[in-house]
Amino acid sequence: MARHFCAVDVGTRSVRAGVFAEDGLQLSREVSEIVFHSERASHGEYASDQIWQAVCGAVRRAIAAAGVPPSGISGLAFDATCSLVLTGGVPLGPDGRDTIAWFDHRGLAEAQDCTATGHPLIDRQGGAMSPEMQTPKLMWVKRHRPDLWASLTRAEDLTDHLTSRAIGAPVRSACTLTAKWAYVPDLGGWQQDFLDTVALSDLTERAGLSDPVAPPGSRVGELGEDAAAELGLRPGTPVGAGLVDAFSGALGGLASAEDPVSTLALITGTSNCVMAMTPTPCAAPGLWGPLRNAILPGHSVTEGGQSAAGAVLDHVLASWPRNNGAAAPGHDAVLARLEALVGRDGPAFGRGLDVLPDFNGNRSPLADPLALGVISGLSLDRSFDGLCALYWRTAVALACGVRQIVDQFRAAGHPAEALTIAGGLTRSDLLTRLFADCCGLPALRPDAPDTVMLGTAMAAATASGLFPDLPAAAQAMRRGATRFEPERAKAYDRDYDAFRLMQRQREELRGLEG
Repeated sequence: MARHFCAVDVGTRSVRAGVFAEDGLQLSREVSEIVFHSERASHGEYASDQIWQAVCGAVRRAIAAAGVPPSGISGLAFDATCSLVLTGGVPLGPDGRDTIAWFDHRGLAEAQDCTATGHPLIDRQGGAMSPEMQTPKLMWVKRHRPDLWASLTRAEDLTDHLTSRAIGAPVRSACTLTAKWAYVPDLGGWQQDFLDTVALSDLTERAGLSDPVAPPGSRVGELGEDAAAELGLRPGTPVGAGLVDAFSGALGGLASAEDPVSTLALITGTSNCVMAMTPTPCAAPGLWGPLRNAILPGHSVTEGGQSAAGAVLDHVLASWPRNNGAAAPGHDAVLARLEALVGRDGPAFGRGLDVLPDFNGNRSPLADPLALGVISGLSLDRSFDGLCALYWRTAVALACGVRQIVDQFRAAGHPAEALTIAGGLTRSDLLTRLFADCCGLPALRPDAPDTVMLGTAMAAATASGLFPDLPAAAQAMRRGATRFEPERAKAYDRDYDAFRLMQRQREELRGLEG
């Protein structure tokens, strides 16, 4: 009898749930919106109960759409953003908020304090602690919300929170811990001396750090009766240890590459992540890692990224002047027009506009959370084609940022011979070709409609016992890919030079401020 698996992917603004066959074929995909609160720039909060309800709704609809009975689901796994769920008697905010969003930068000062320790952990953070990591967020809570800290009983990655809620018992994934916490397996696990130095000596008690740690895809328990009733699944369904969403995307994407070791995975979305998975460690300033066994056993993961990518394009659309209260044009309309405009003018369309897309800091390779975006060359043009020009030049800037990250991977010794590219930005052939051309690398776009959920489905299939381990599941469930050759590899050299020049000029301007 054929087996099927349910994968749940929780992004920045929505939940996706899908059902997969044992060969990796996706049978359904359903989406539920999640409520996102952001009263201040670079701050974001959620209510985990609302996220769970969105998960339940998406899973129920995905099972119905796939035409598979609940008894036909042999495994379940979750991936999510690295948002931080805080459980205790005092809420983080109104409306049931108990979760700090992954991109939240409220812990900037705390991140700088972490970096100043010079602890070996900081080397695994590319030389500087990011406020997107969990340690500075927890430090912020202790310093600024002592009432919440005093009542805190658990703190966990969103992936682990959902997994624990499903099985009714605490568990943490080695992926989430190695990627976002003060946890380094090859240095003994929890870095207690570091936590002591940053005044988090009581974190084990407050956050529940003594929970069992499980490799991604390993069976961590079975779906409890209450959770099963809410999800519309069978009690006792095996549940696997999950992954951070980008890591799941890297698993699903690199599985489609002919040579995963020499290929970088570009996972696009609200942010962009560039990831390598290699048997030997790969490290350089501005890159996170090497993260041992964060996805597959015996492999290290190294990650670079842009803290805002699709979010910057969203911002461009939302900020464009509109006449008579008209709705902002959508991505599809702009991209359709760009096909004609770029087809007419080539890559030079809109040139004269130059953008630095660091609207939420520069994660890689500068490791500068204080960096800001820059737009040079704006005029009074309020036309739709003017919007298309700014959108295109912003996309070019994002591609230049990825090219800079690829250069940093090469400096770390990675061959970087191809990109496997997945996520929201790749639904457009135009943008997929842009990344291939700007980086001068073949871009392999997986044929799987949702690479992130495919990676999570691989974890669910491993937990079911169908495959002996996660590498075997990845091999069996891998899908093909469409190859985009870099046809205009030199066409964006001018833009890349301008991109780096603007970075230097930005630093000079910041120097004038003191």
